Amino acid sequence: MDIYNFKNAFLIGFFMAFMIGPVFFMLLQTSVLKGARAAFAFDFGVILGDITFILIAYYGSRSLLEKIKDDPRLFFIGGLALIVYGLITYFEKQNKKEALESAKIVEVSVKNNYIKLLLKGFFLNFINVGVLAGWLAIVMVVGPTLDMNPTSIFWYFATVILGYVVTDIVKIILAKQLKSKMTPLVIYKVKKVMGIILIVCGLYLMLIGFIPNDKIDQFIN
Repeated sequence: MDIYNFKNAFLIGFFMAFMIGPVFFMLLQTSVLKGARAAFAFDFGVILGDITFILIAYYGSRSLLEKIKDDPRLFFIGGLALIVYGLITYFEKQNKKEALESAKIVEVSVKNNYIKLLLKGFFLNFINVGVLAGWLAIVMVVGPTLDMNPTSIFWYFATVILGYVVTDIVKIILAKQLKSKMTPLVIYKVKKVMGIILIVCGLYLMLIGFIPNDKIDQFIN
């Protein structure tokens, strides 16, 4: 994987780690109340959920991607998925308190039970269909650009997960500062910005779908 794809994949991981939702707040809360080890256990469950989603998105759409990997309409479909995800993010009205309340899916005792924390992270992430939609959009766009090469795709998404993990480690270390700064107004603004970025990326991908491949190659080179 070349350096451009590495940076691109790492940035996607960074971006995904800052999607505001129950997982984001529960990671901060767990780090503040139960310590870094508990937060890492919770985050490991979240990452397992993401890996599961990536596998579902890849193997669930692989036959379709193989058939239309050279079809510019793929960019249109992937772009449309990102736009829908962006609109959901932009218009979602869930605030910090509601996010934390919706995160109480698995009861955890006062004593740290790392297995329960791991399961809590996994299921909290896994029930979020929006996350699956996001990974599906990424797979649909990235797969054909890597010629559906399993090795290239593996390393690309391994780098995405690396970016996600590194960002979450920083979030865990800075949890107290981040938690105090995540006021409802800040959350509102971040969600709006995230939604706009997703919509712009979706529009860009849809535009690429209408540009001939030779023009795209000339622009890149």
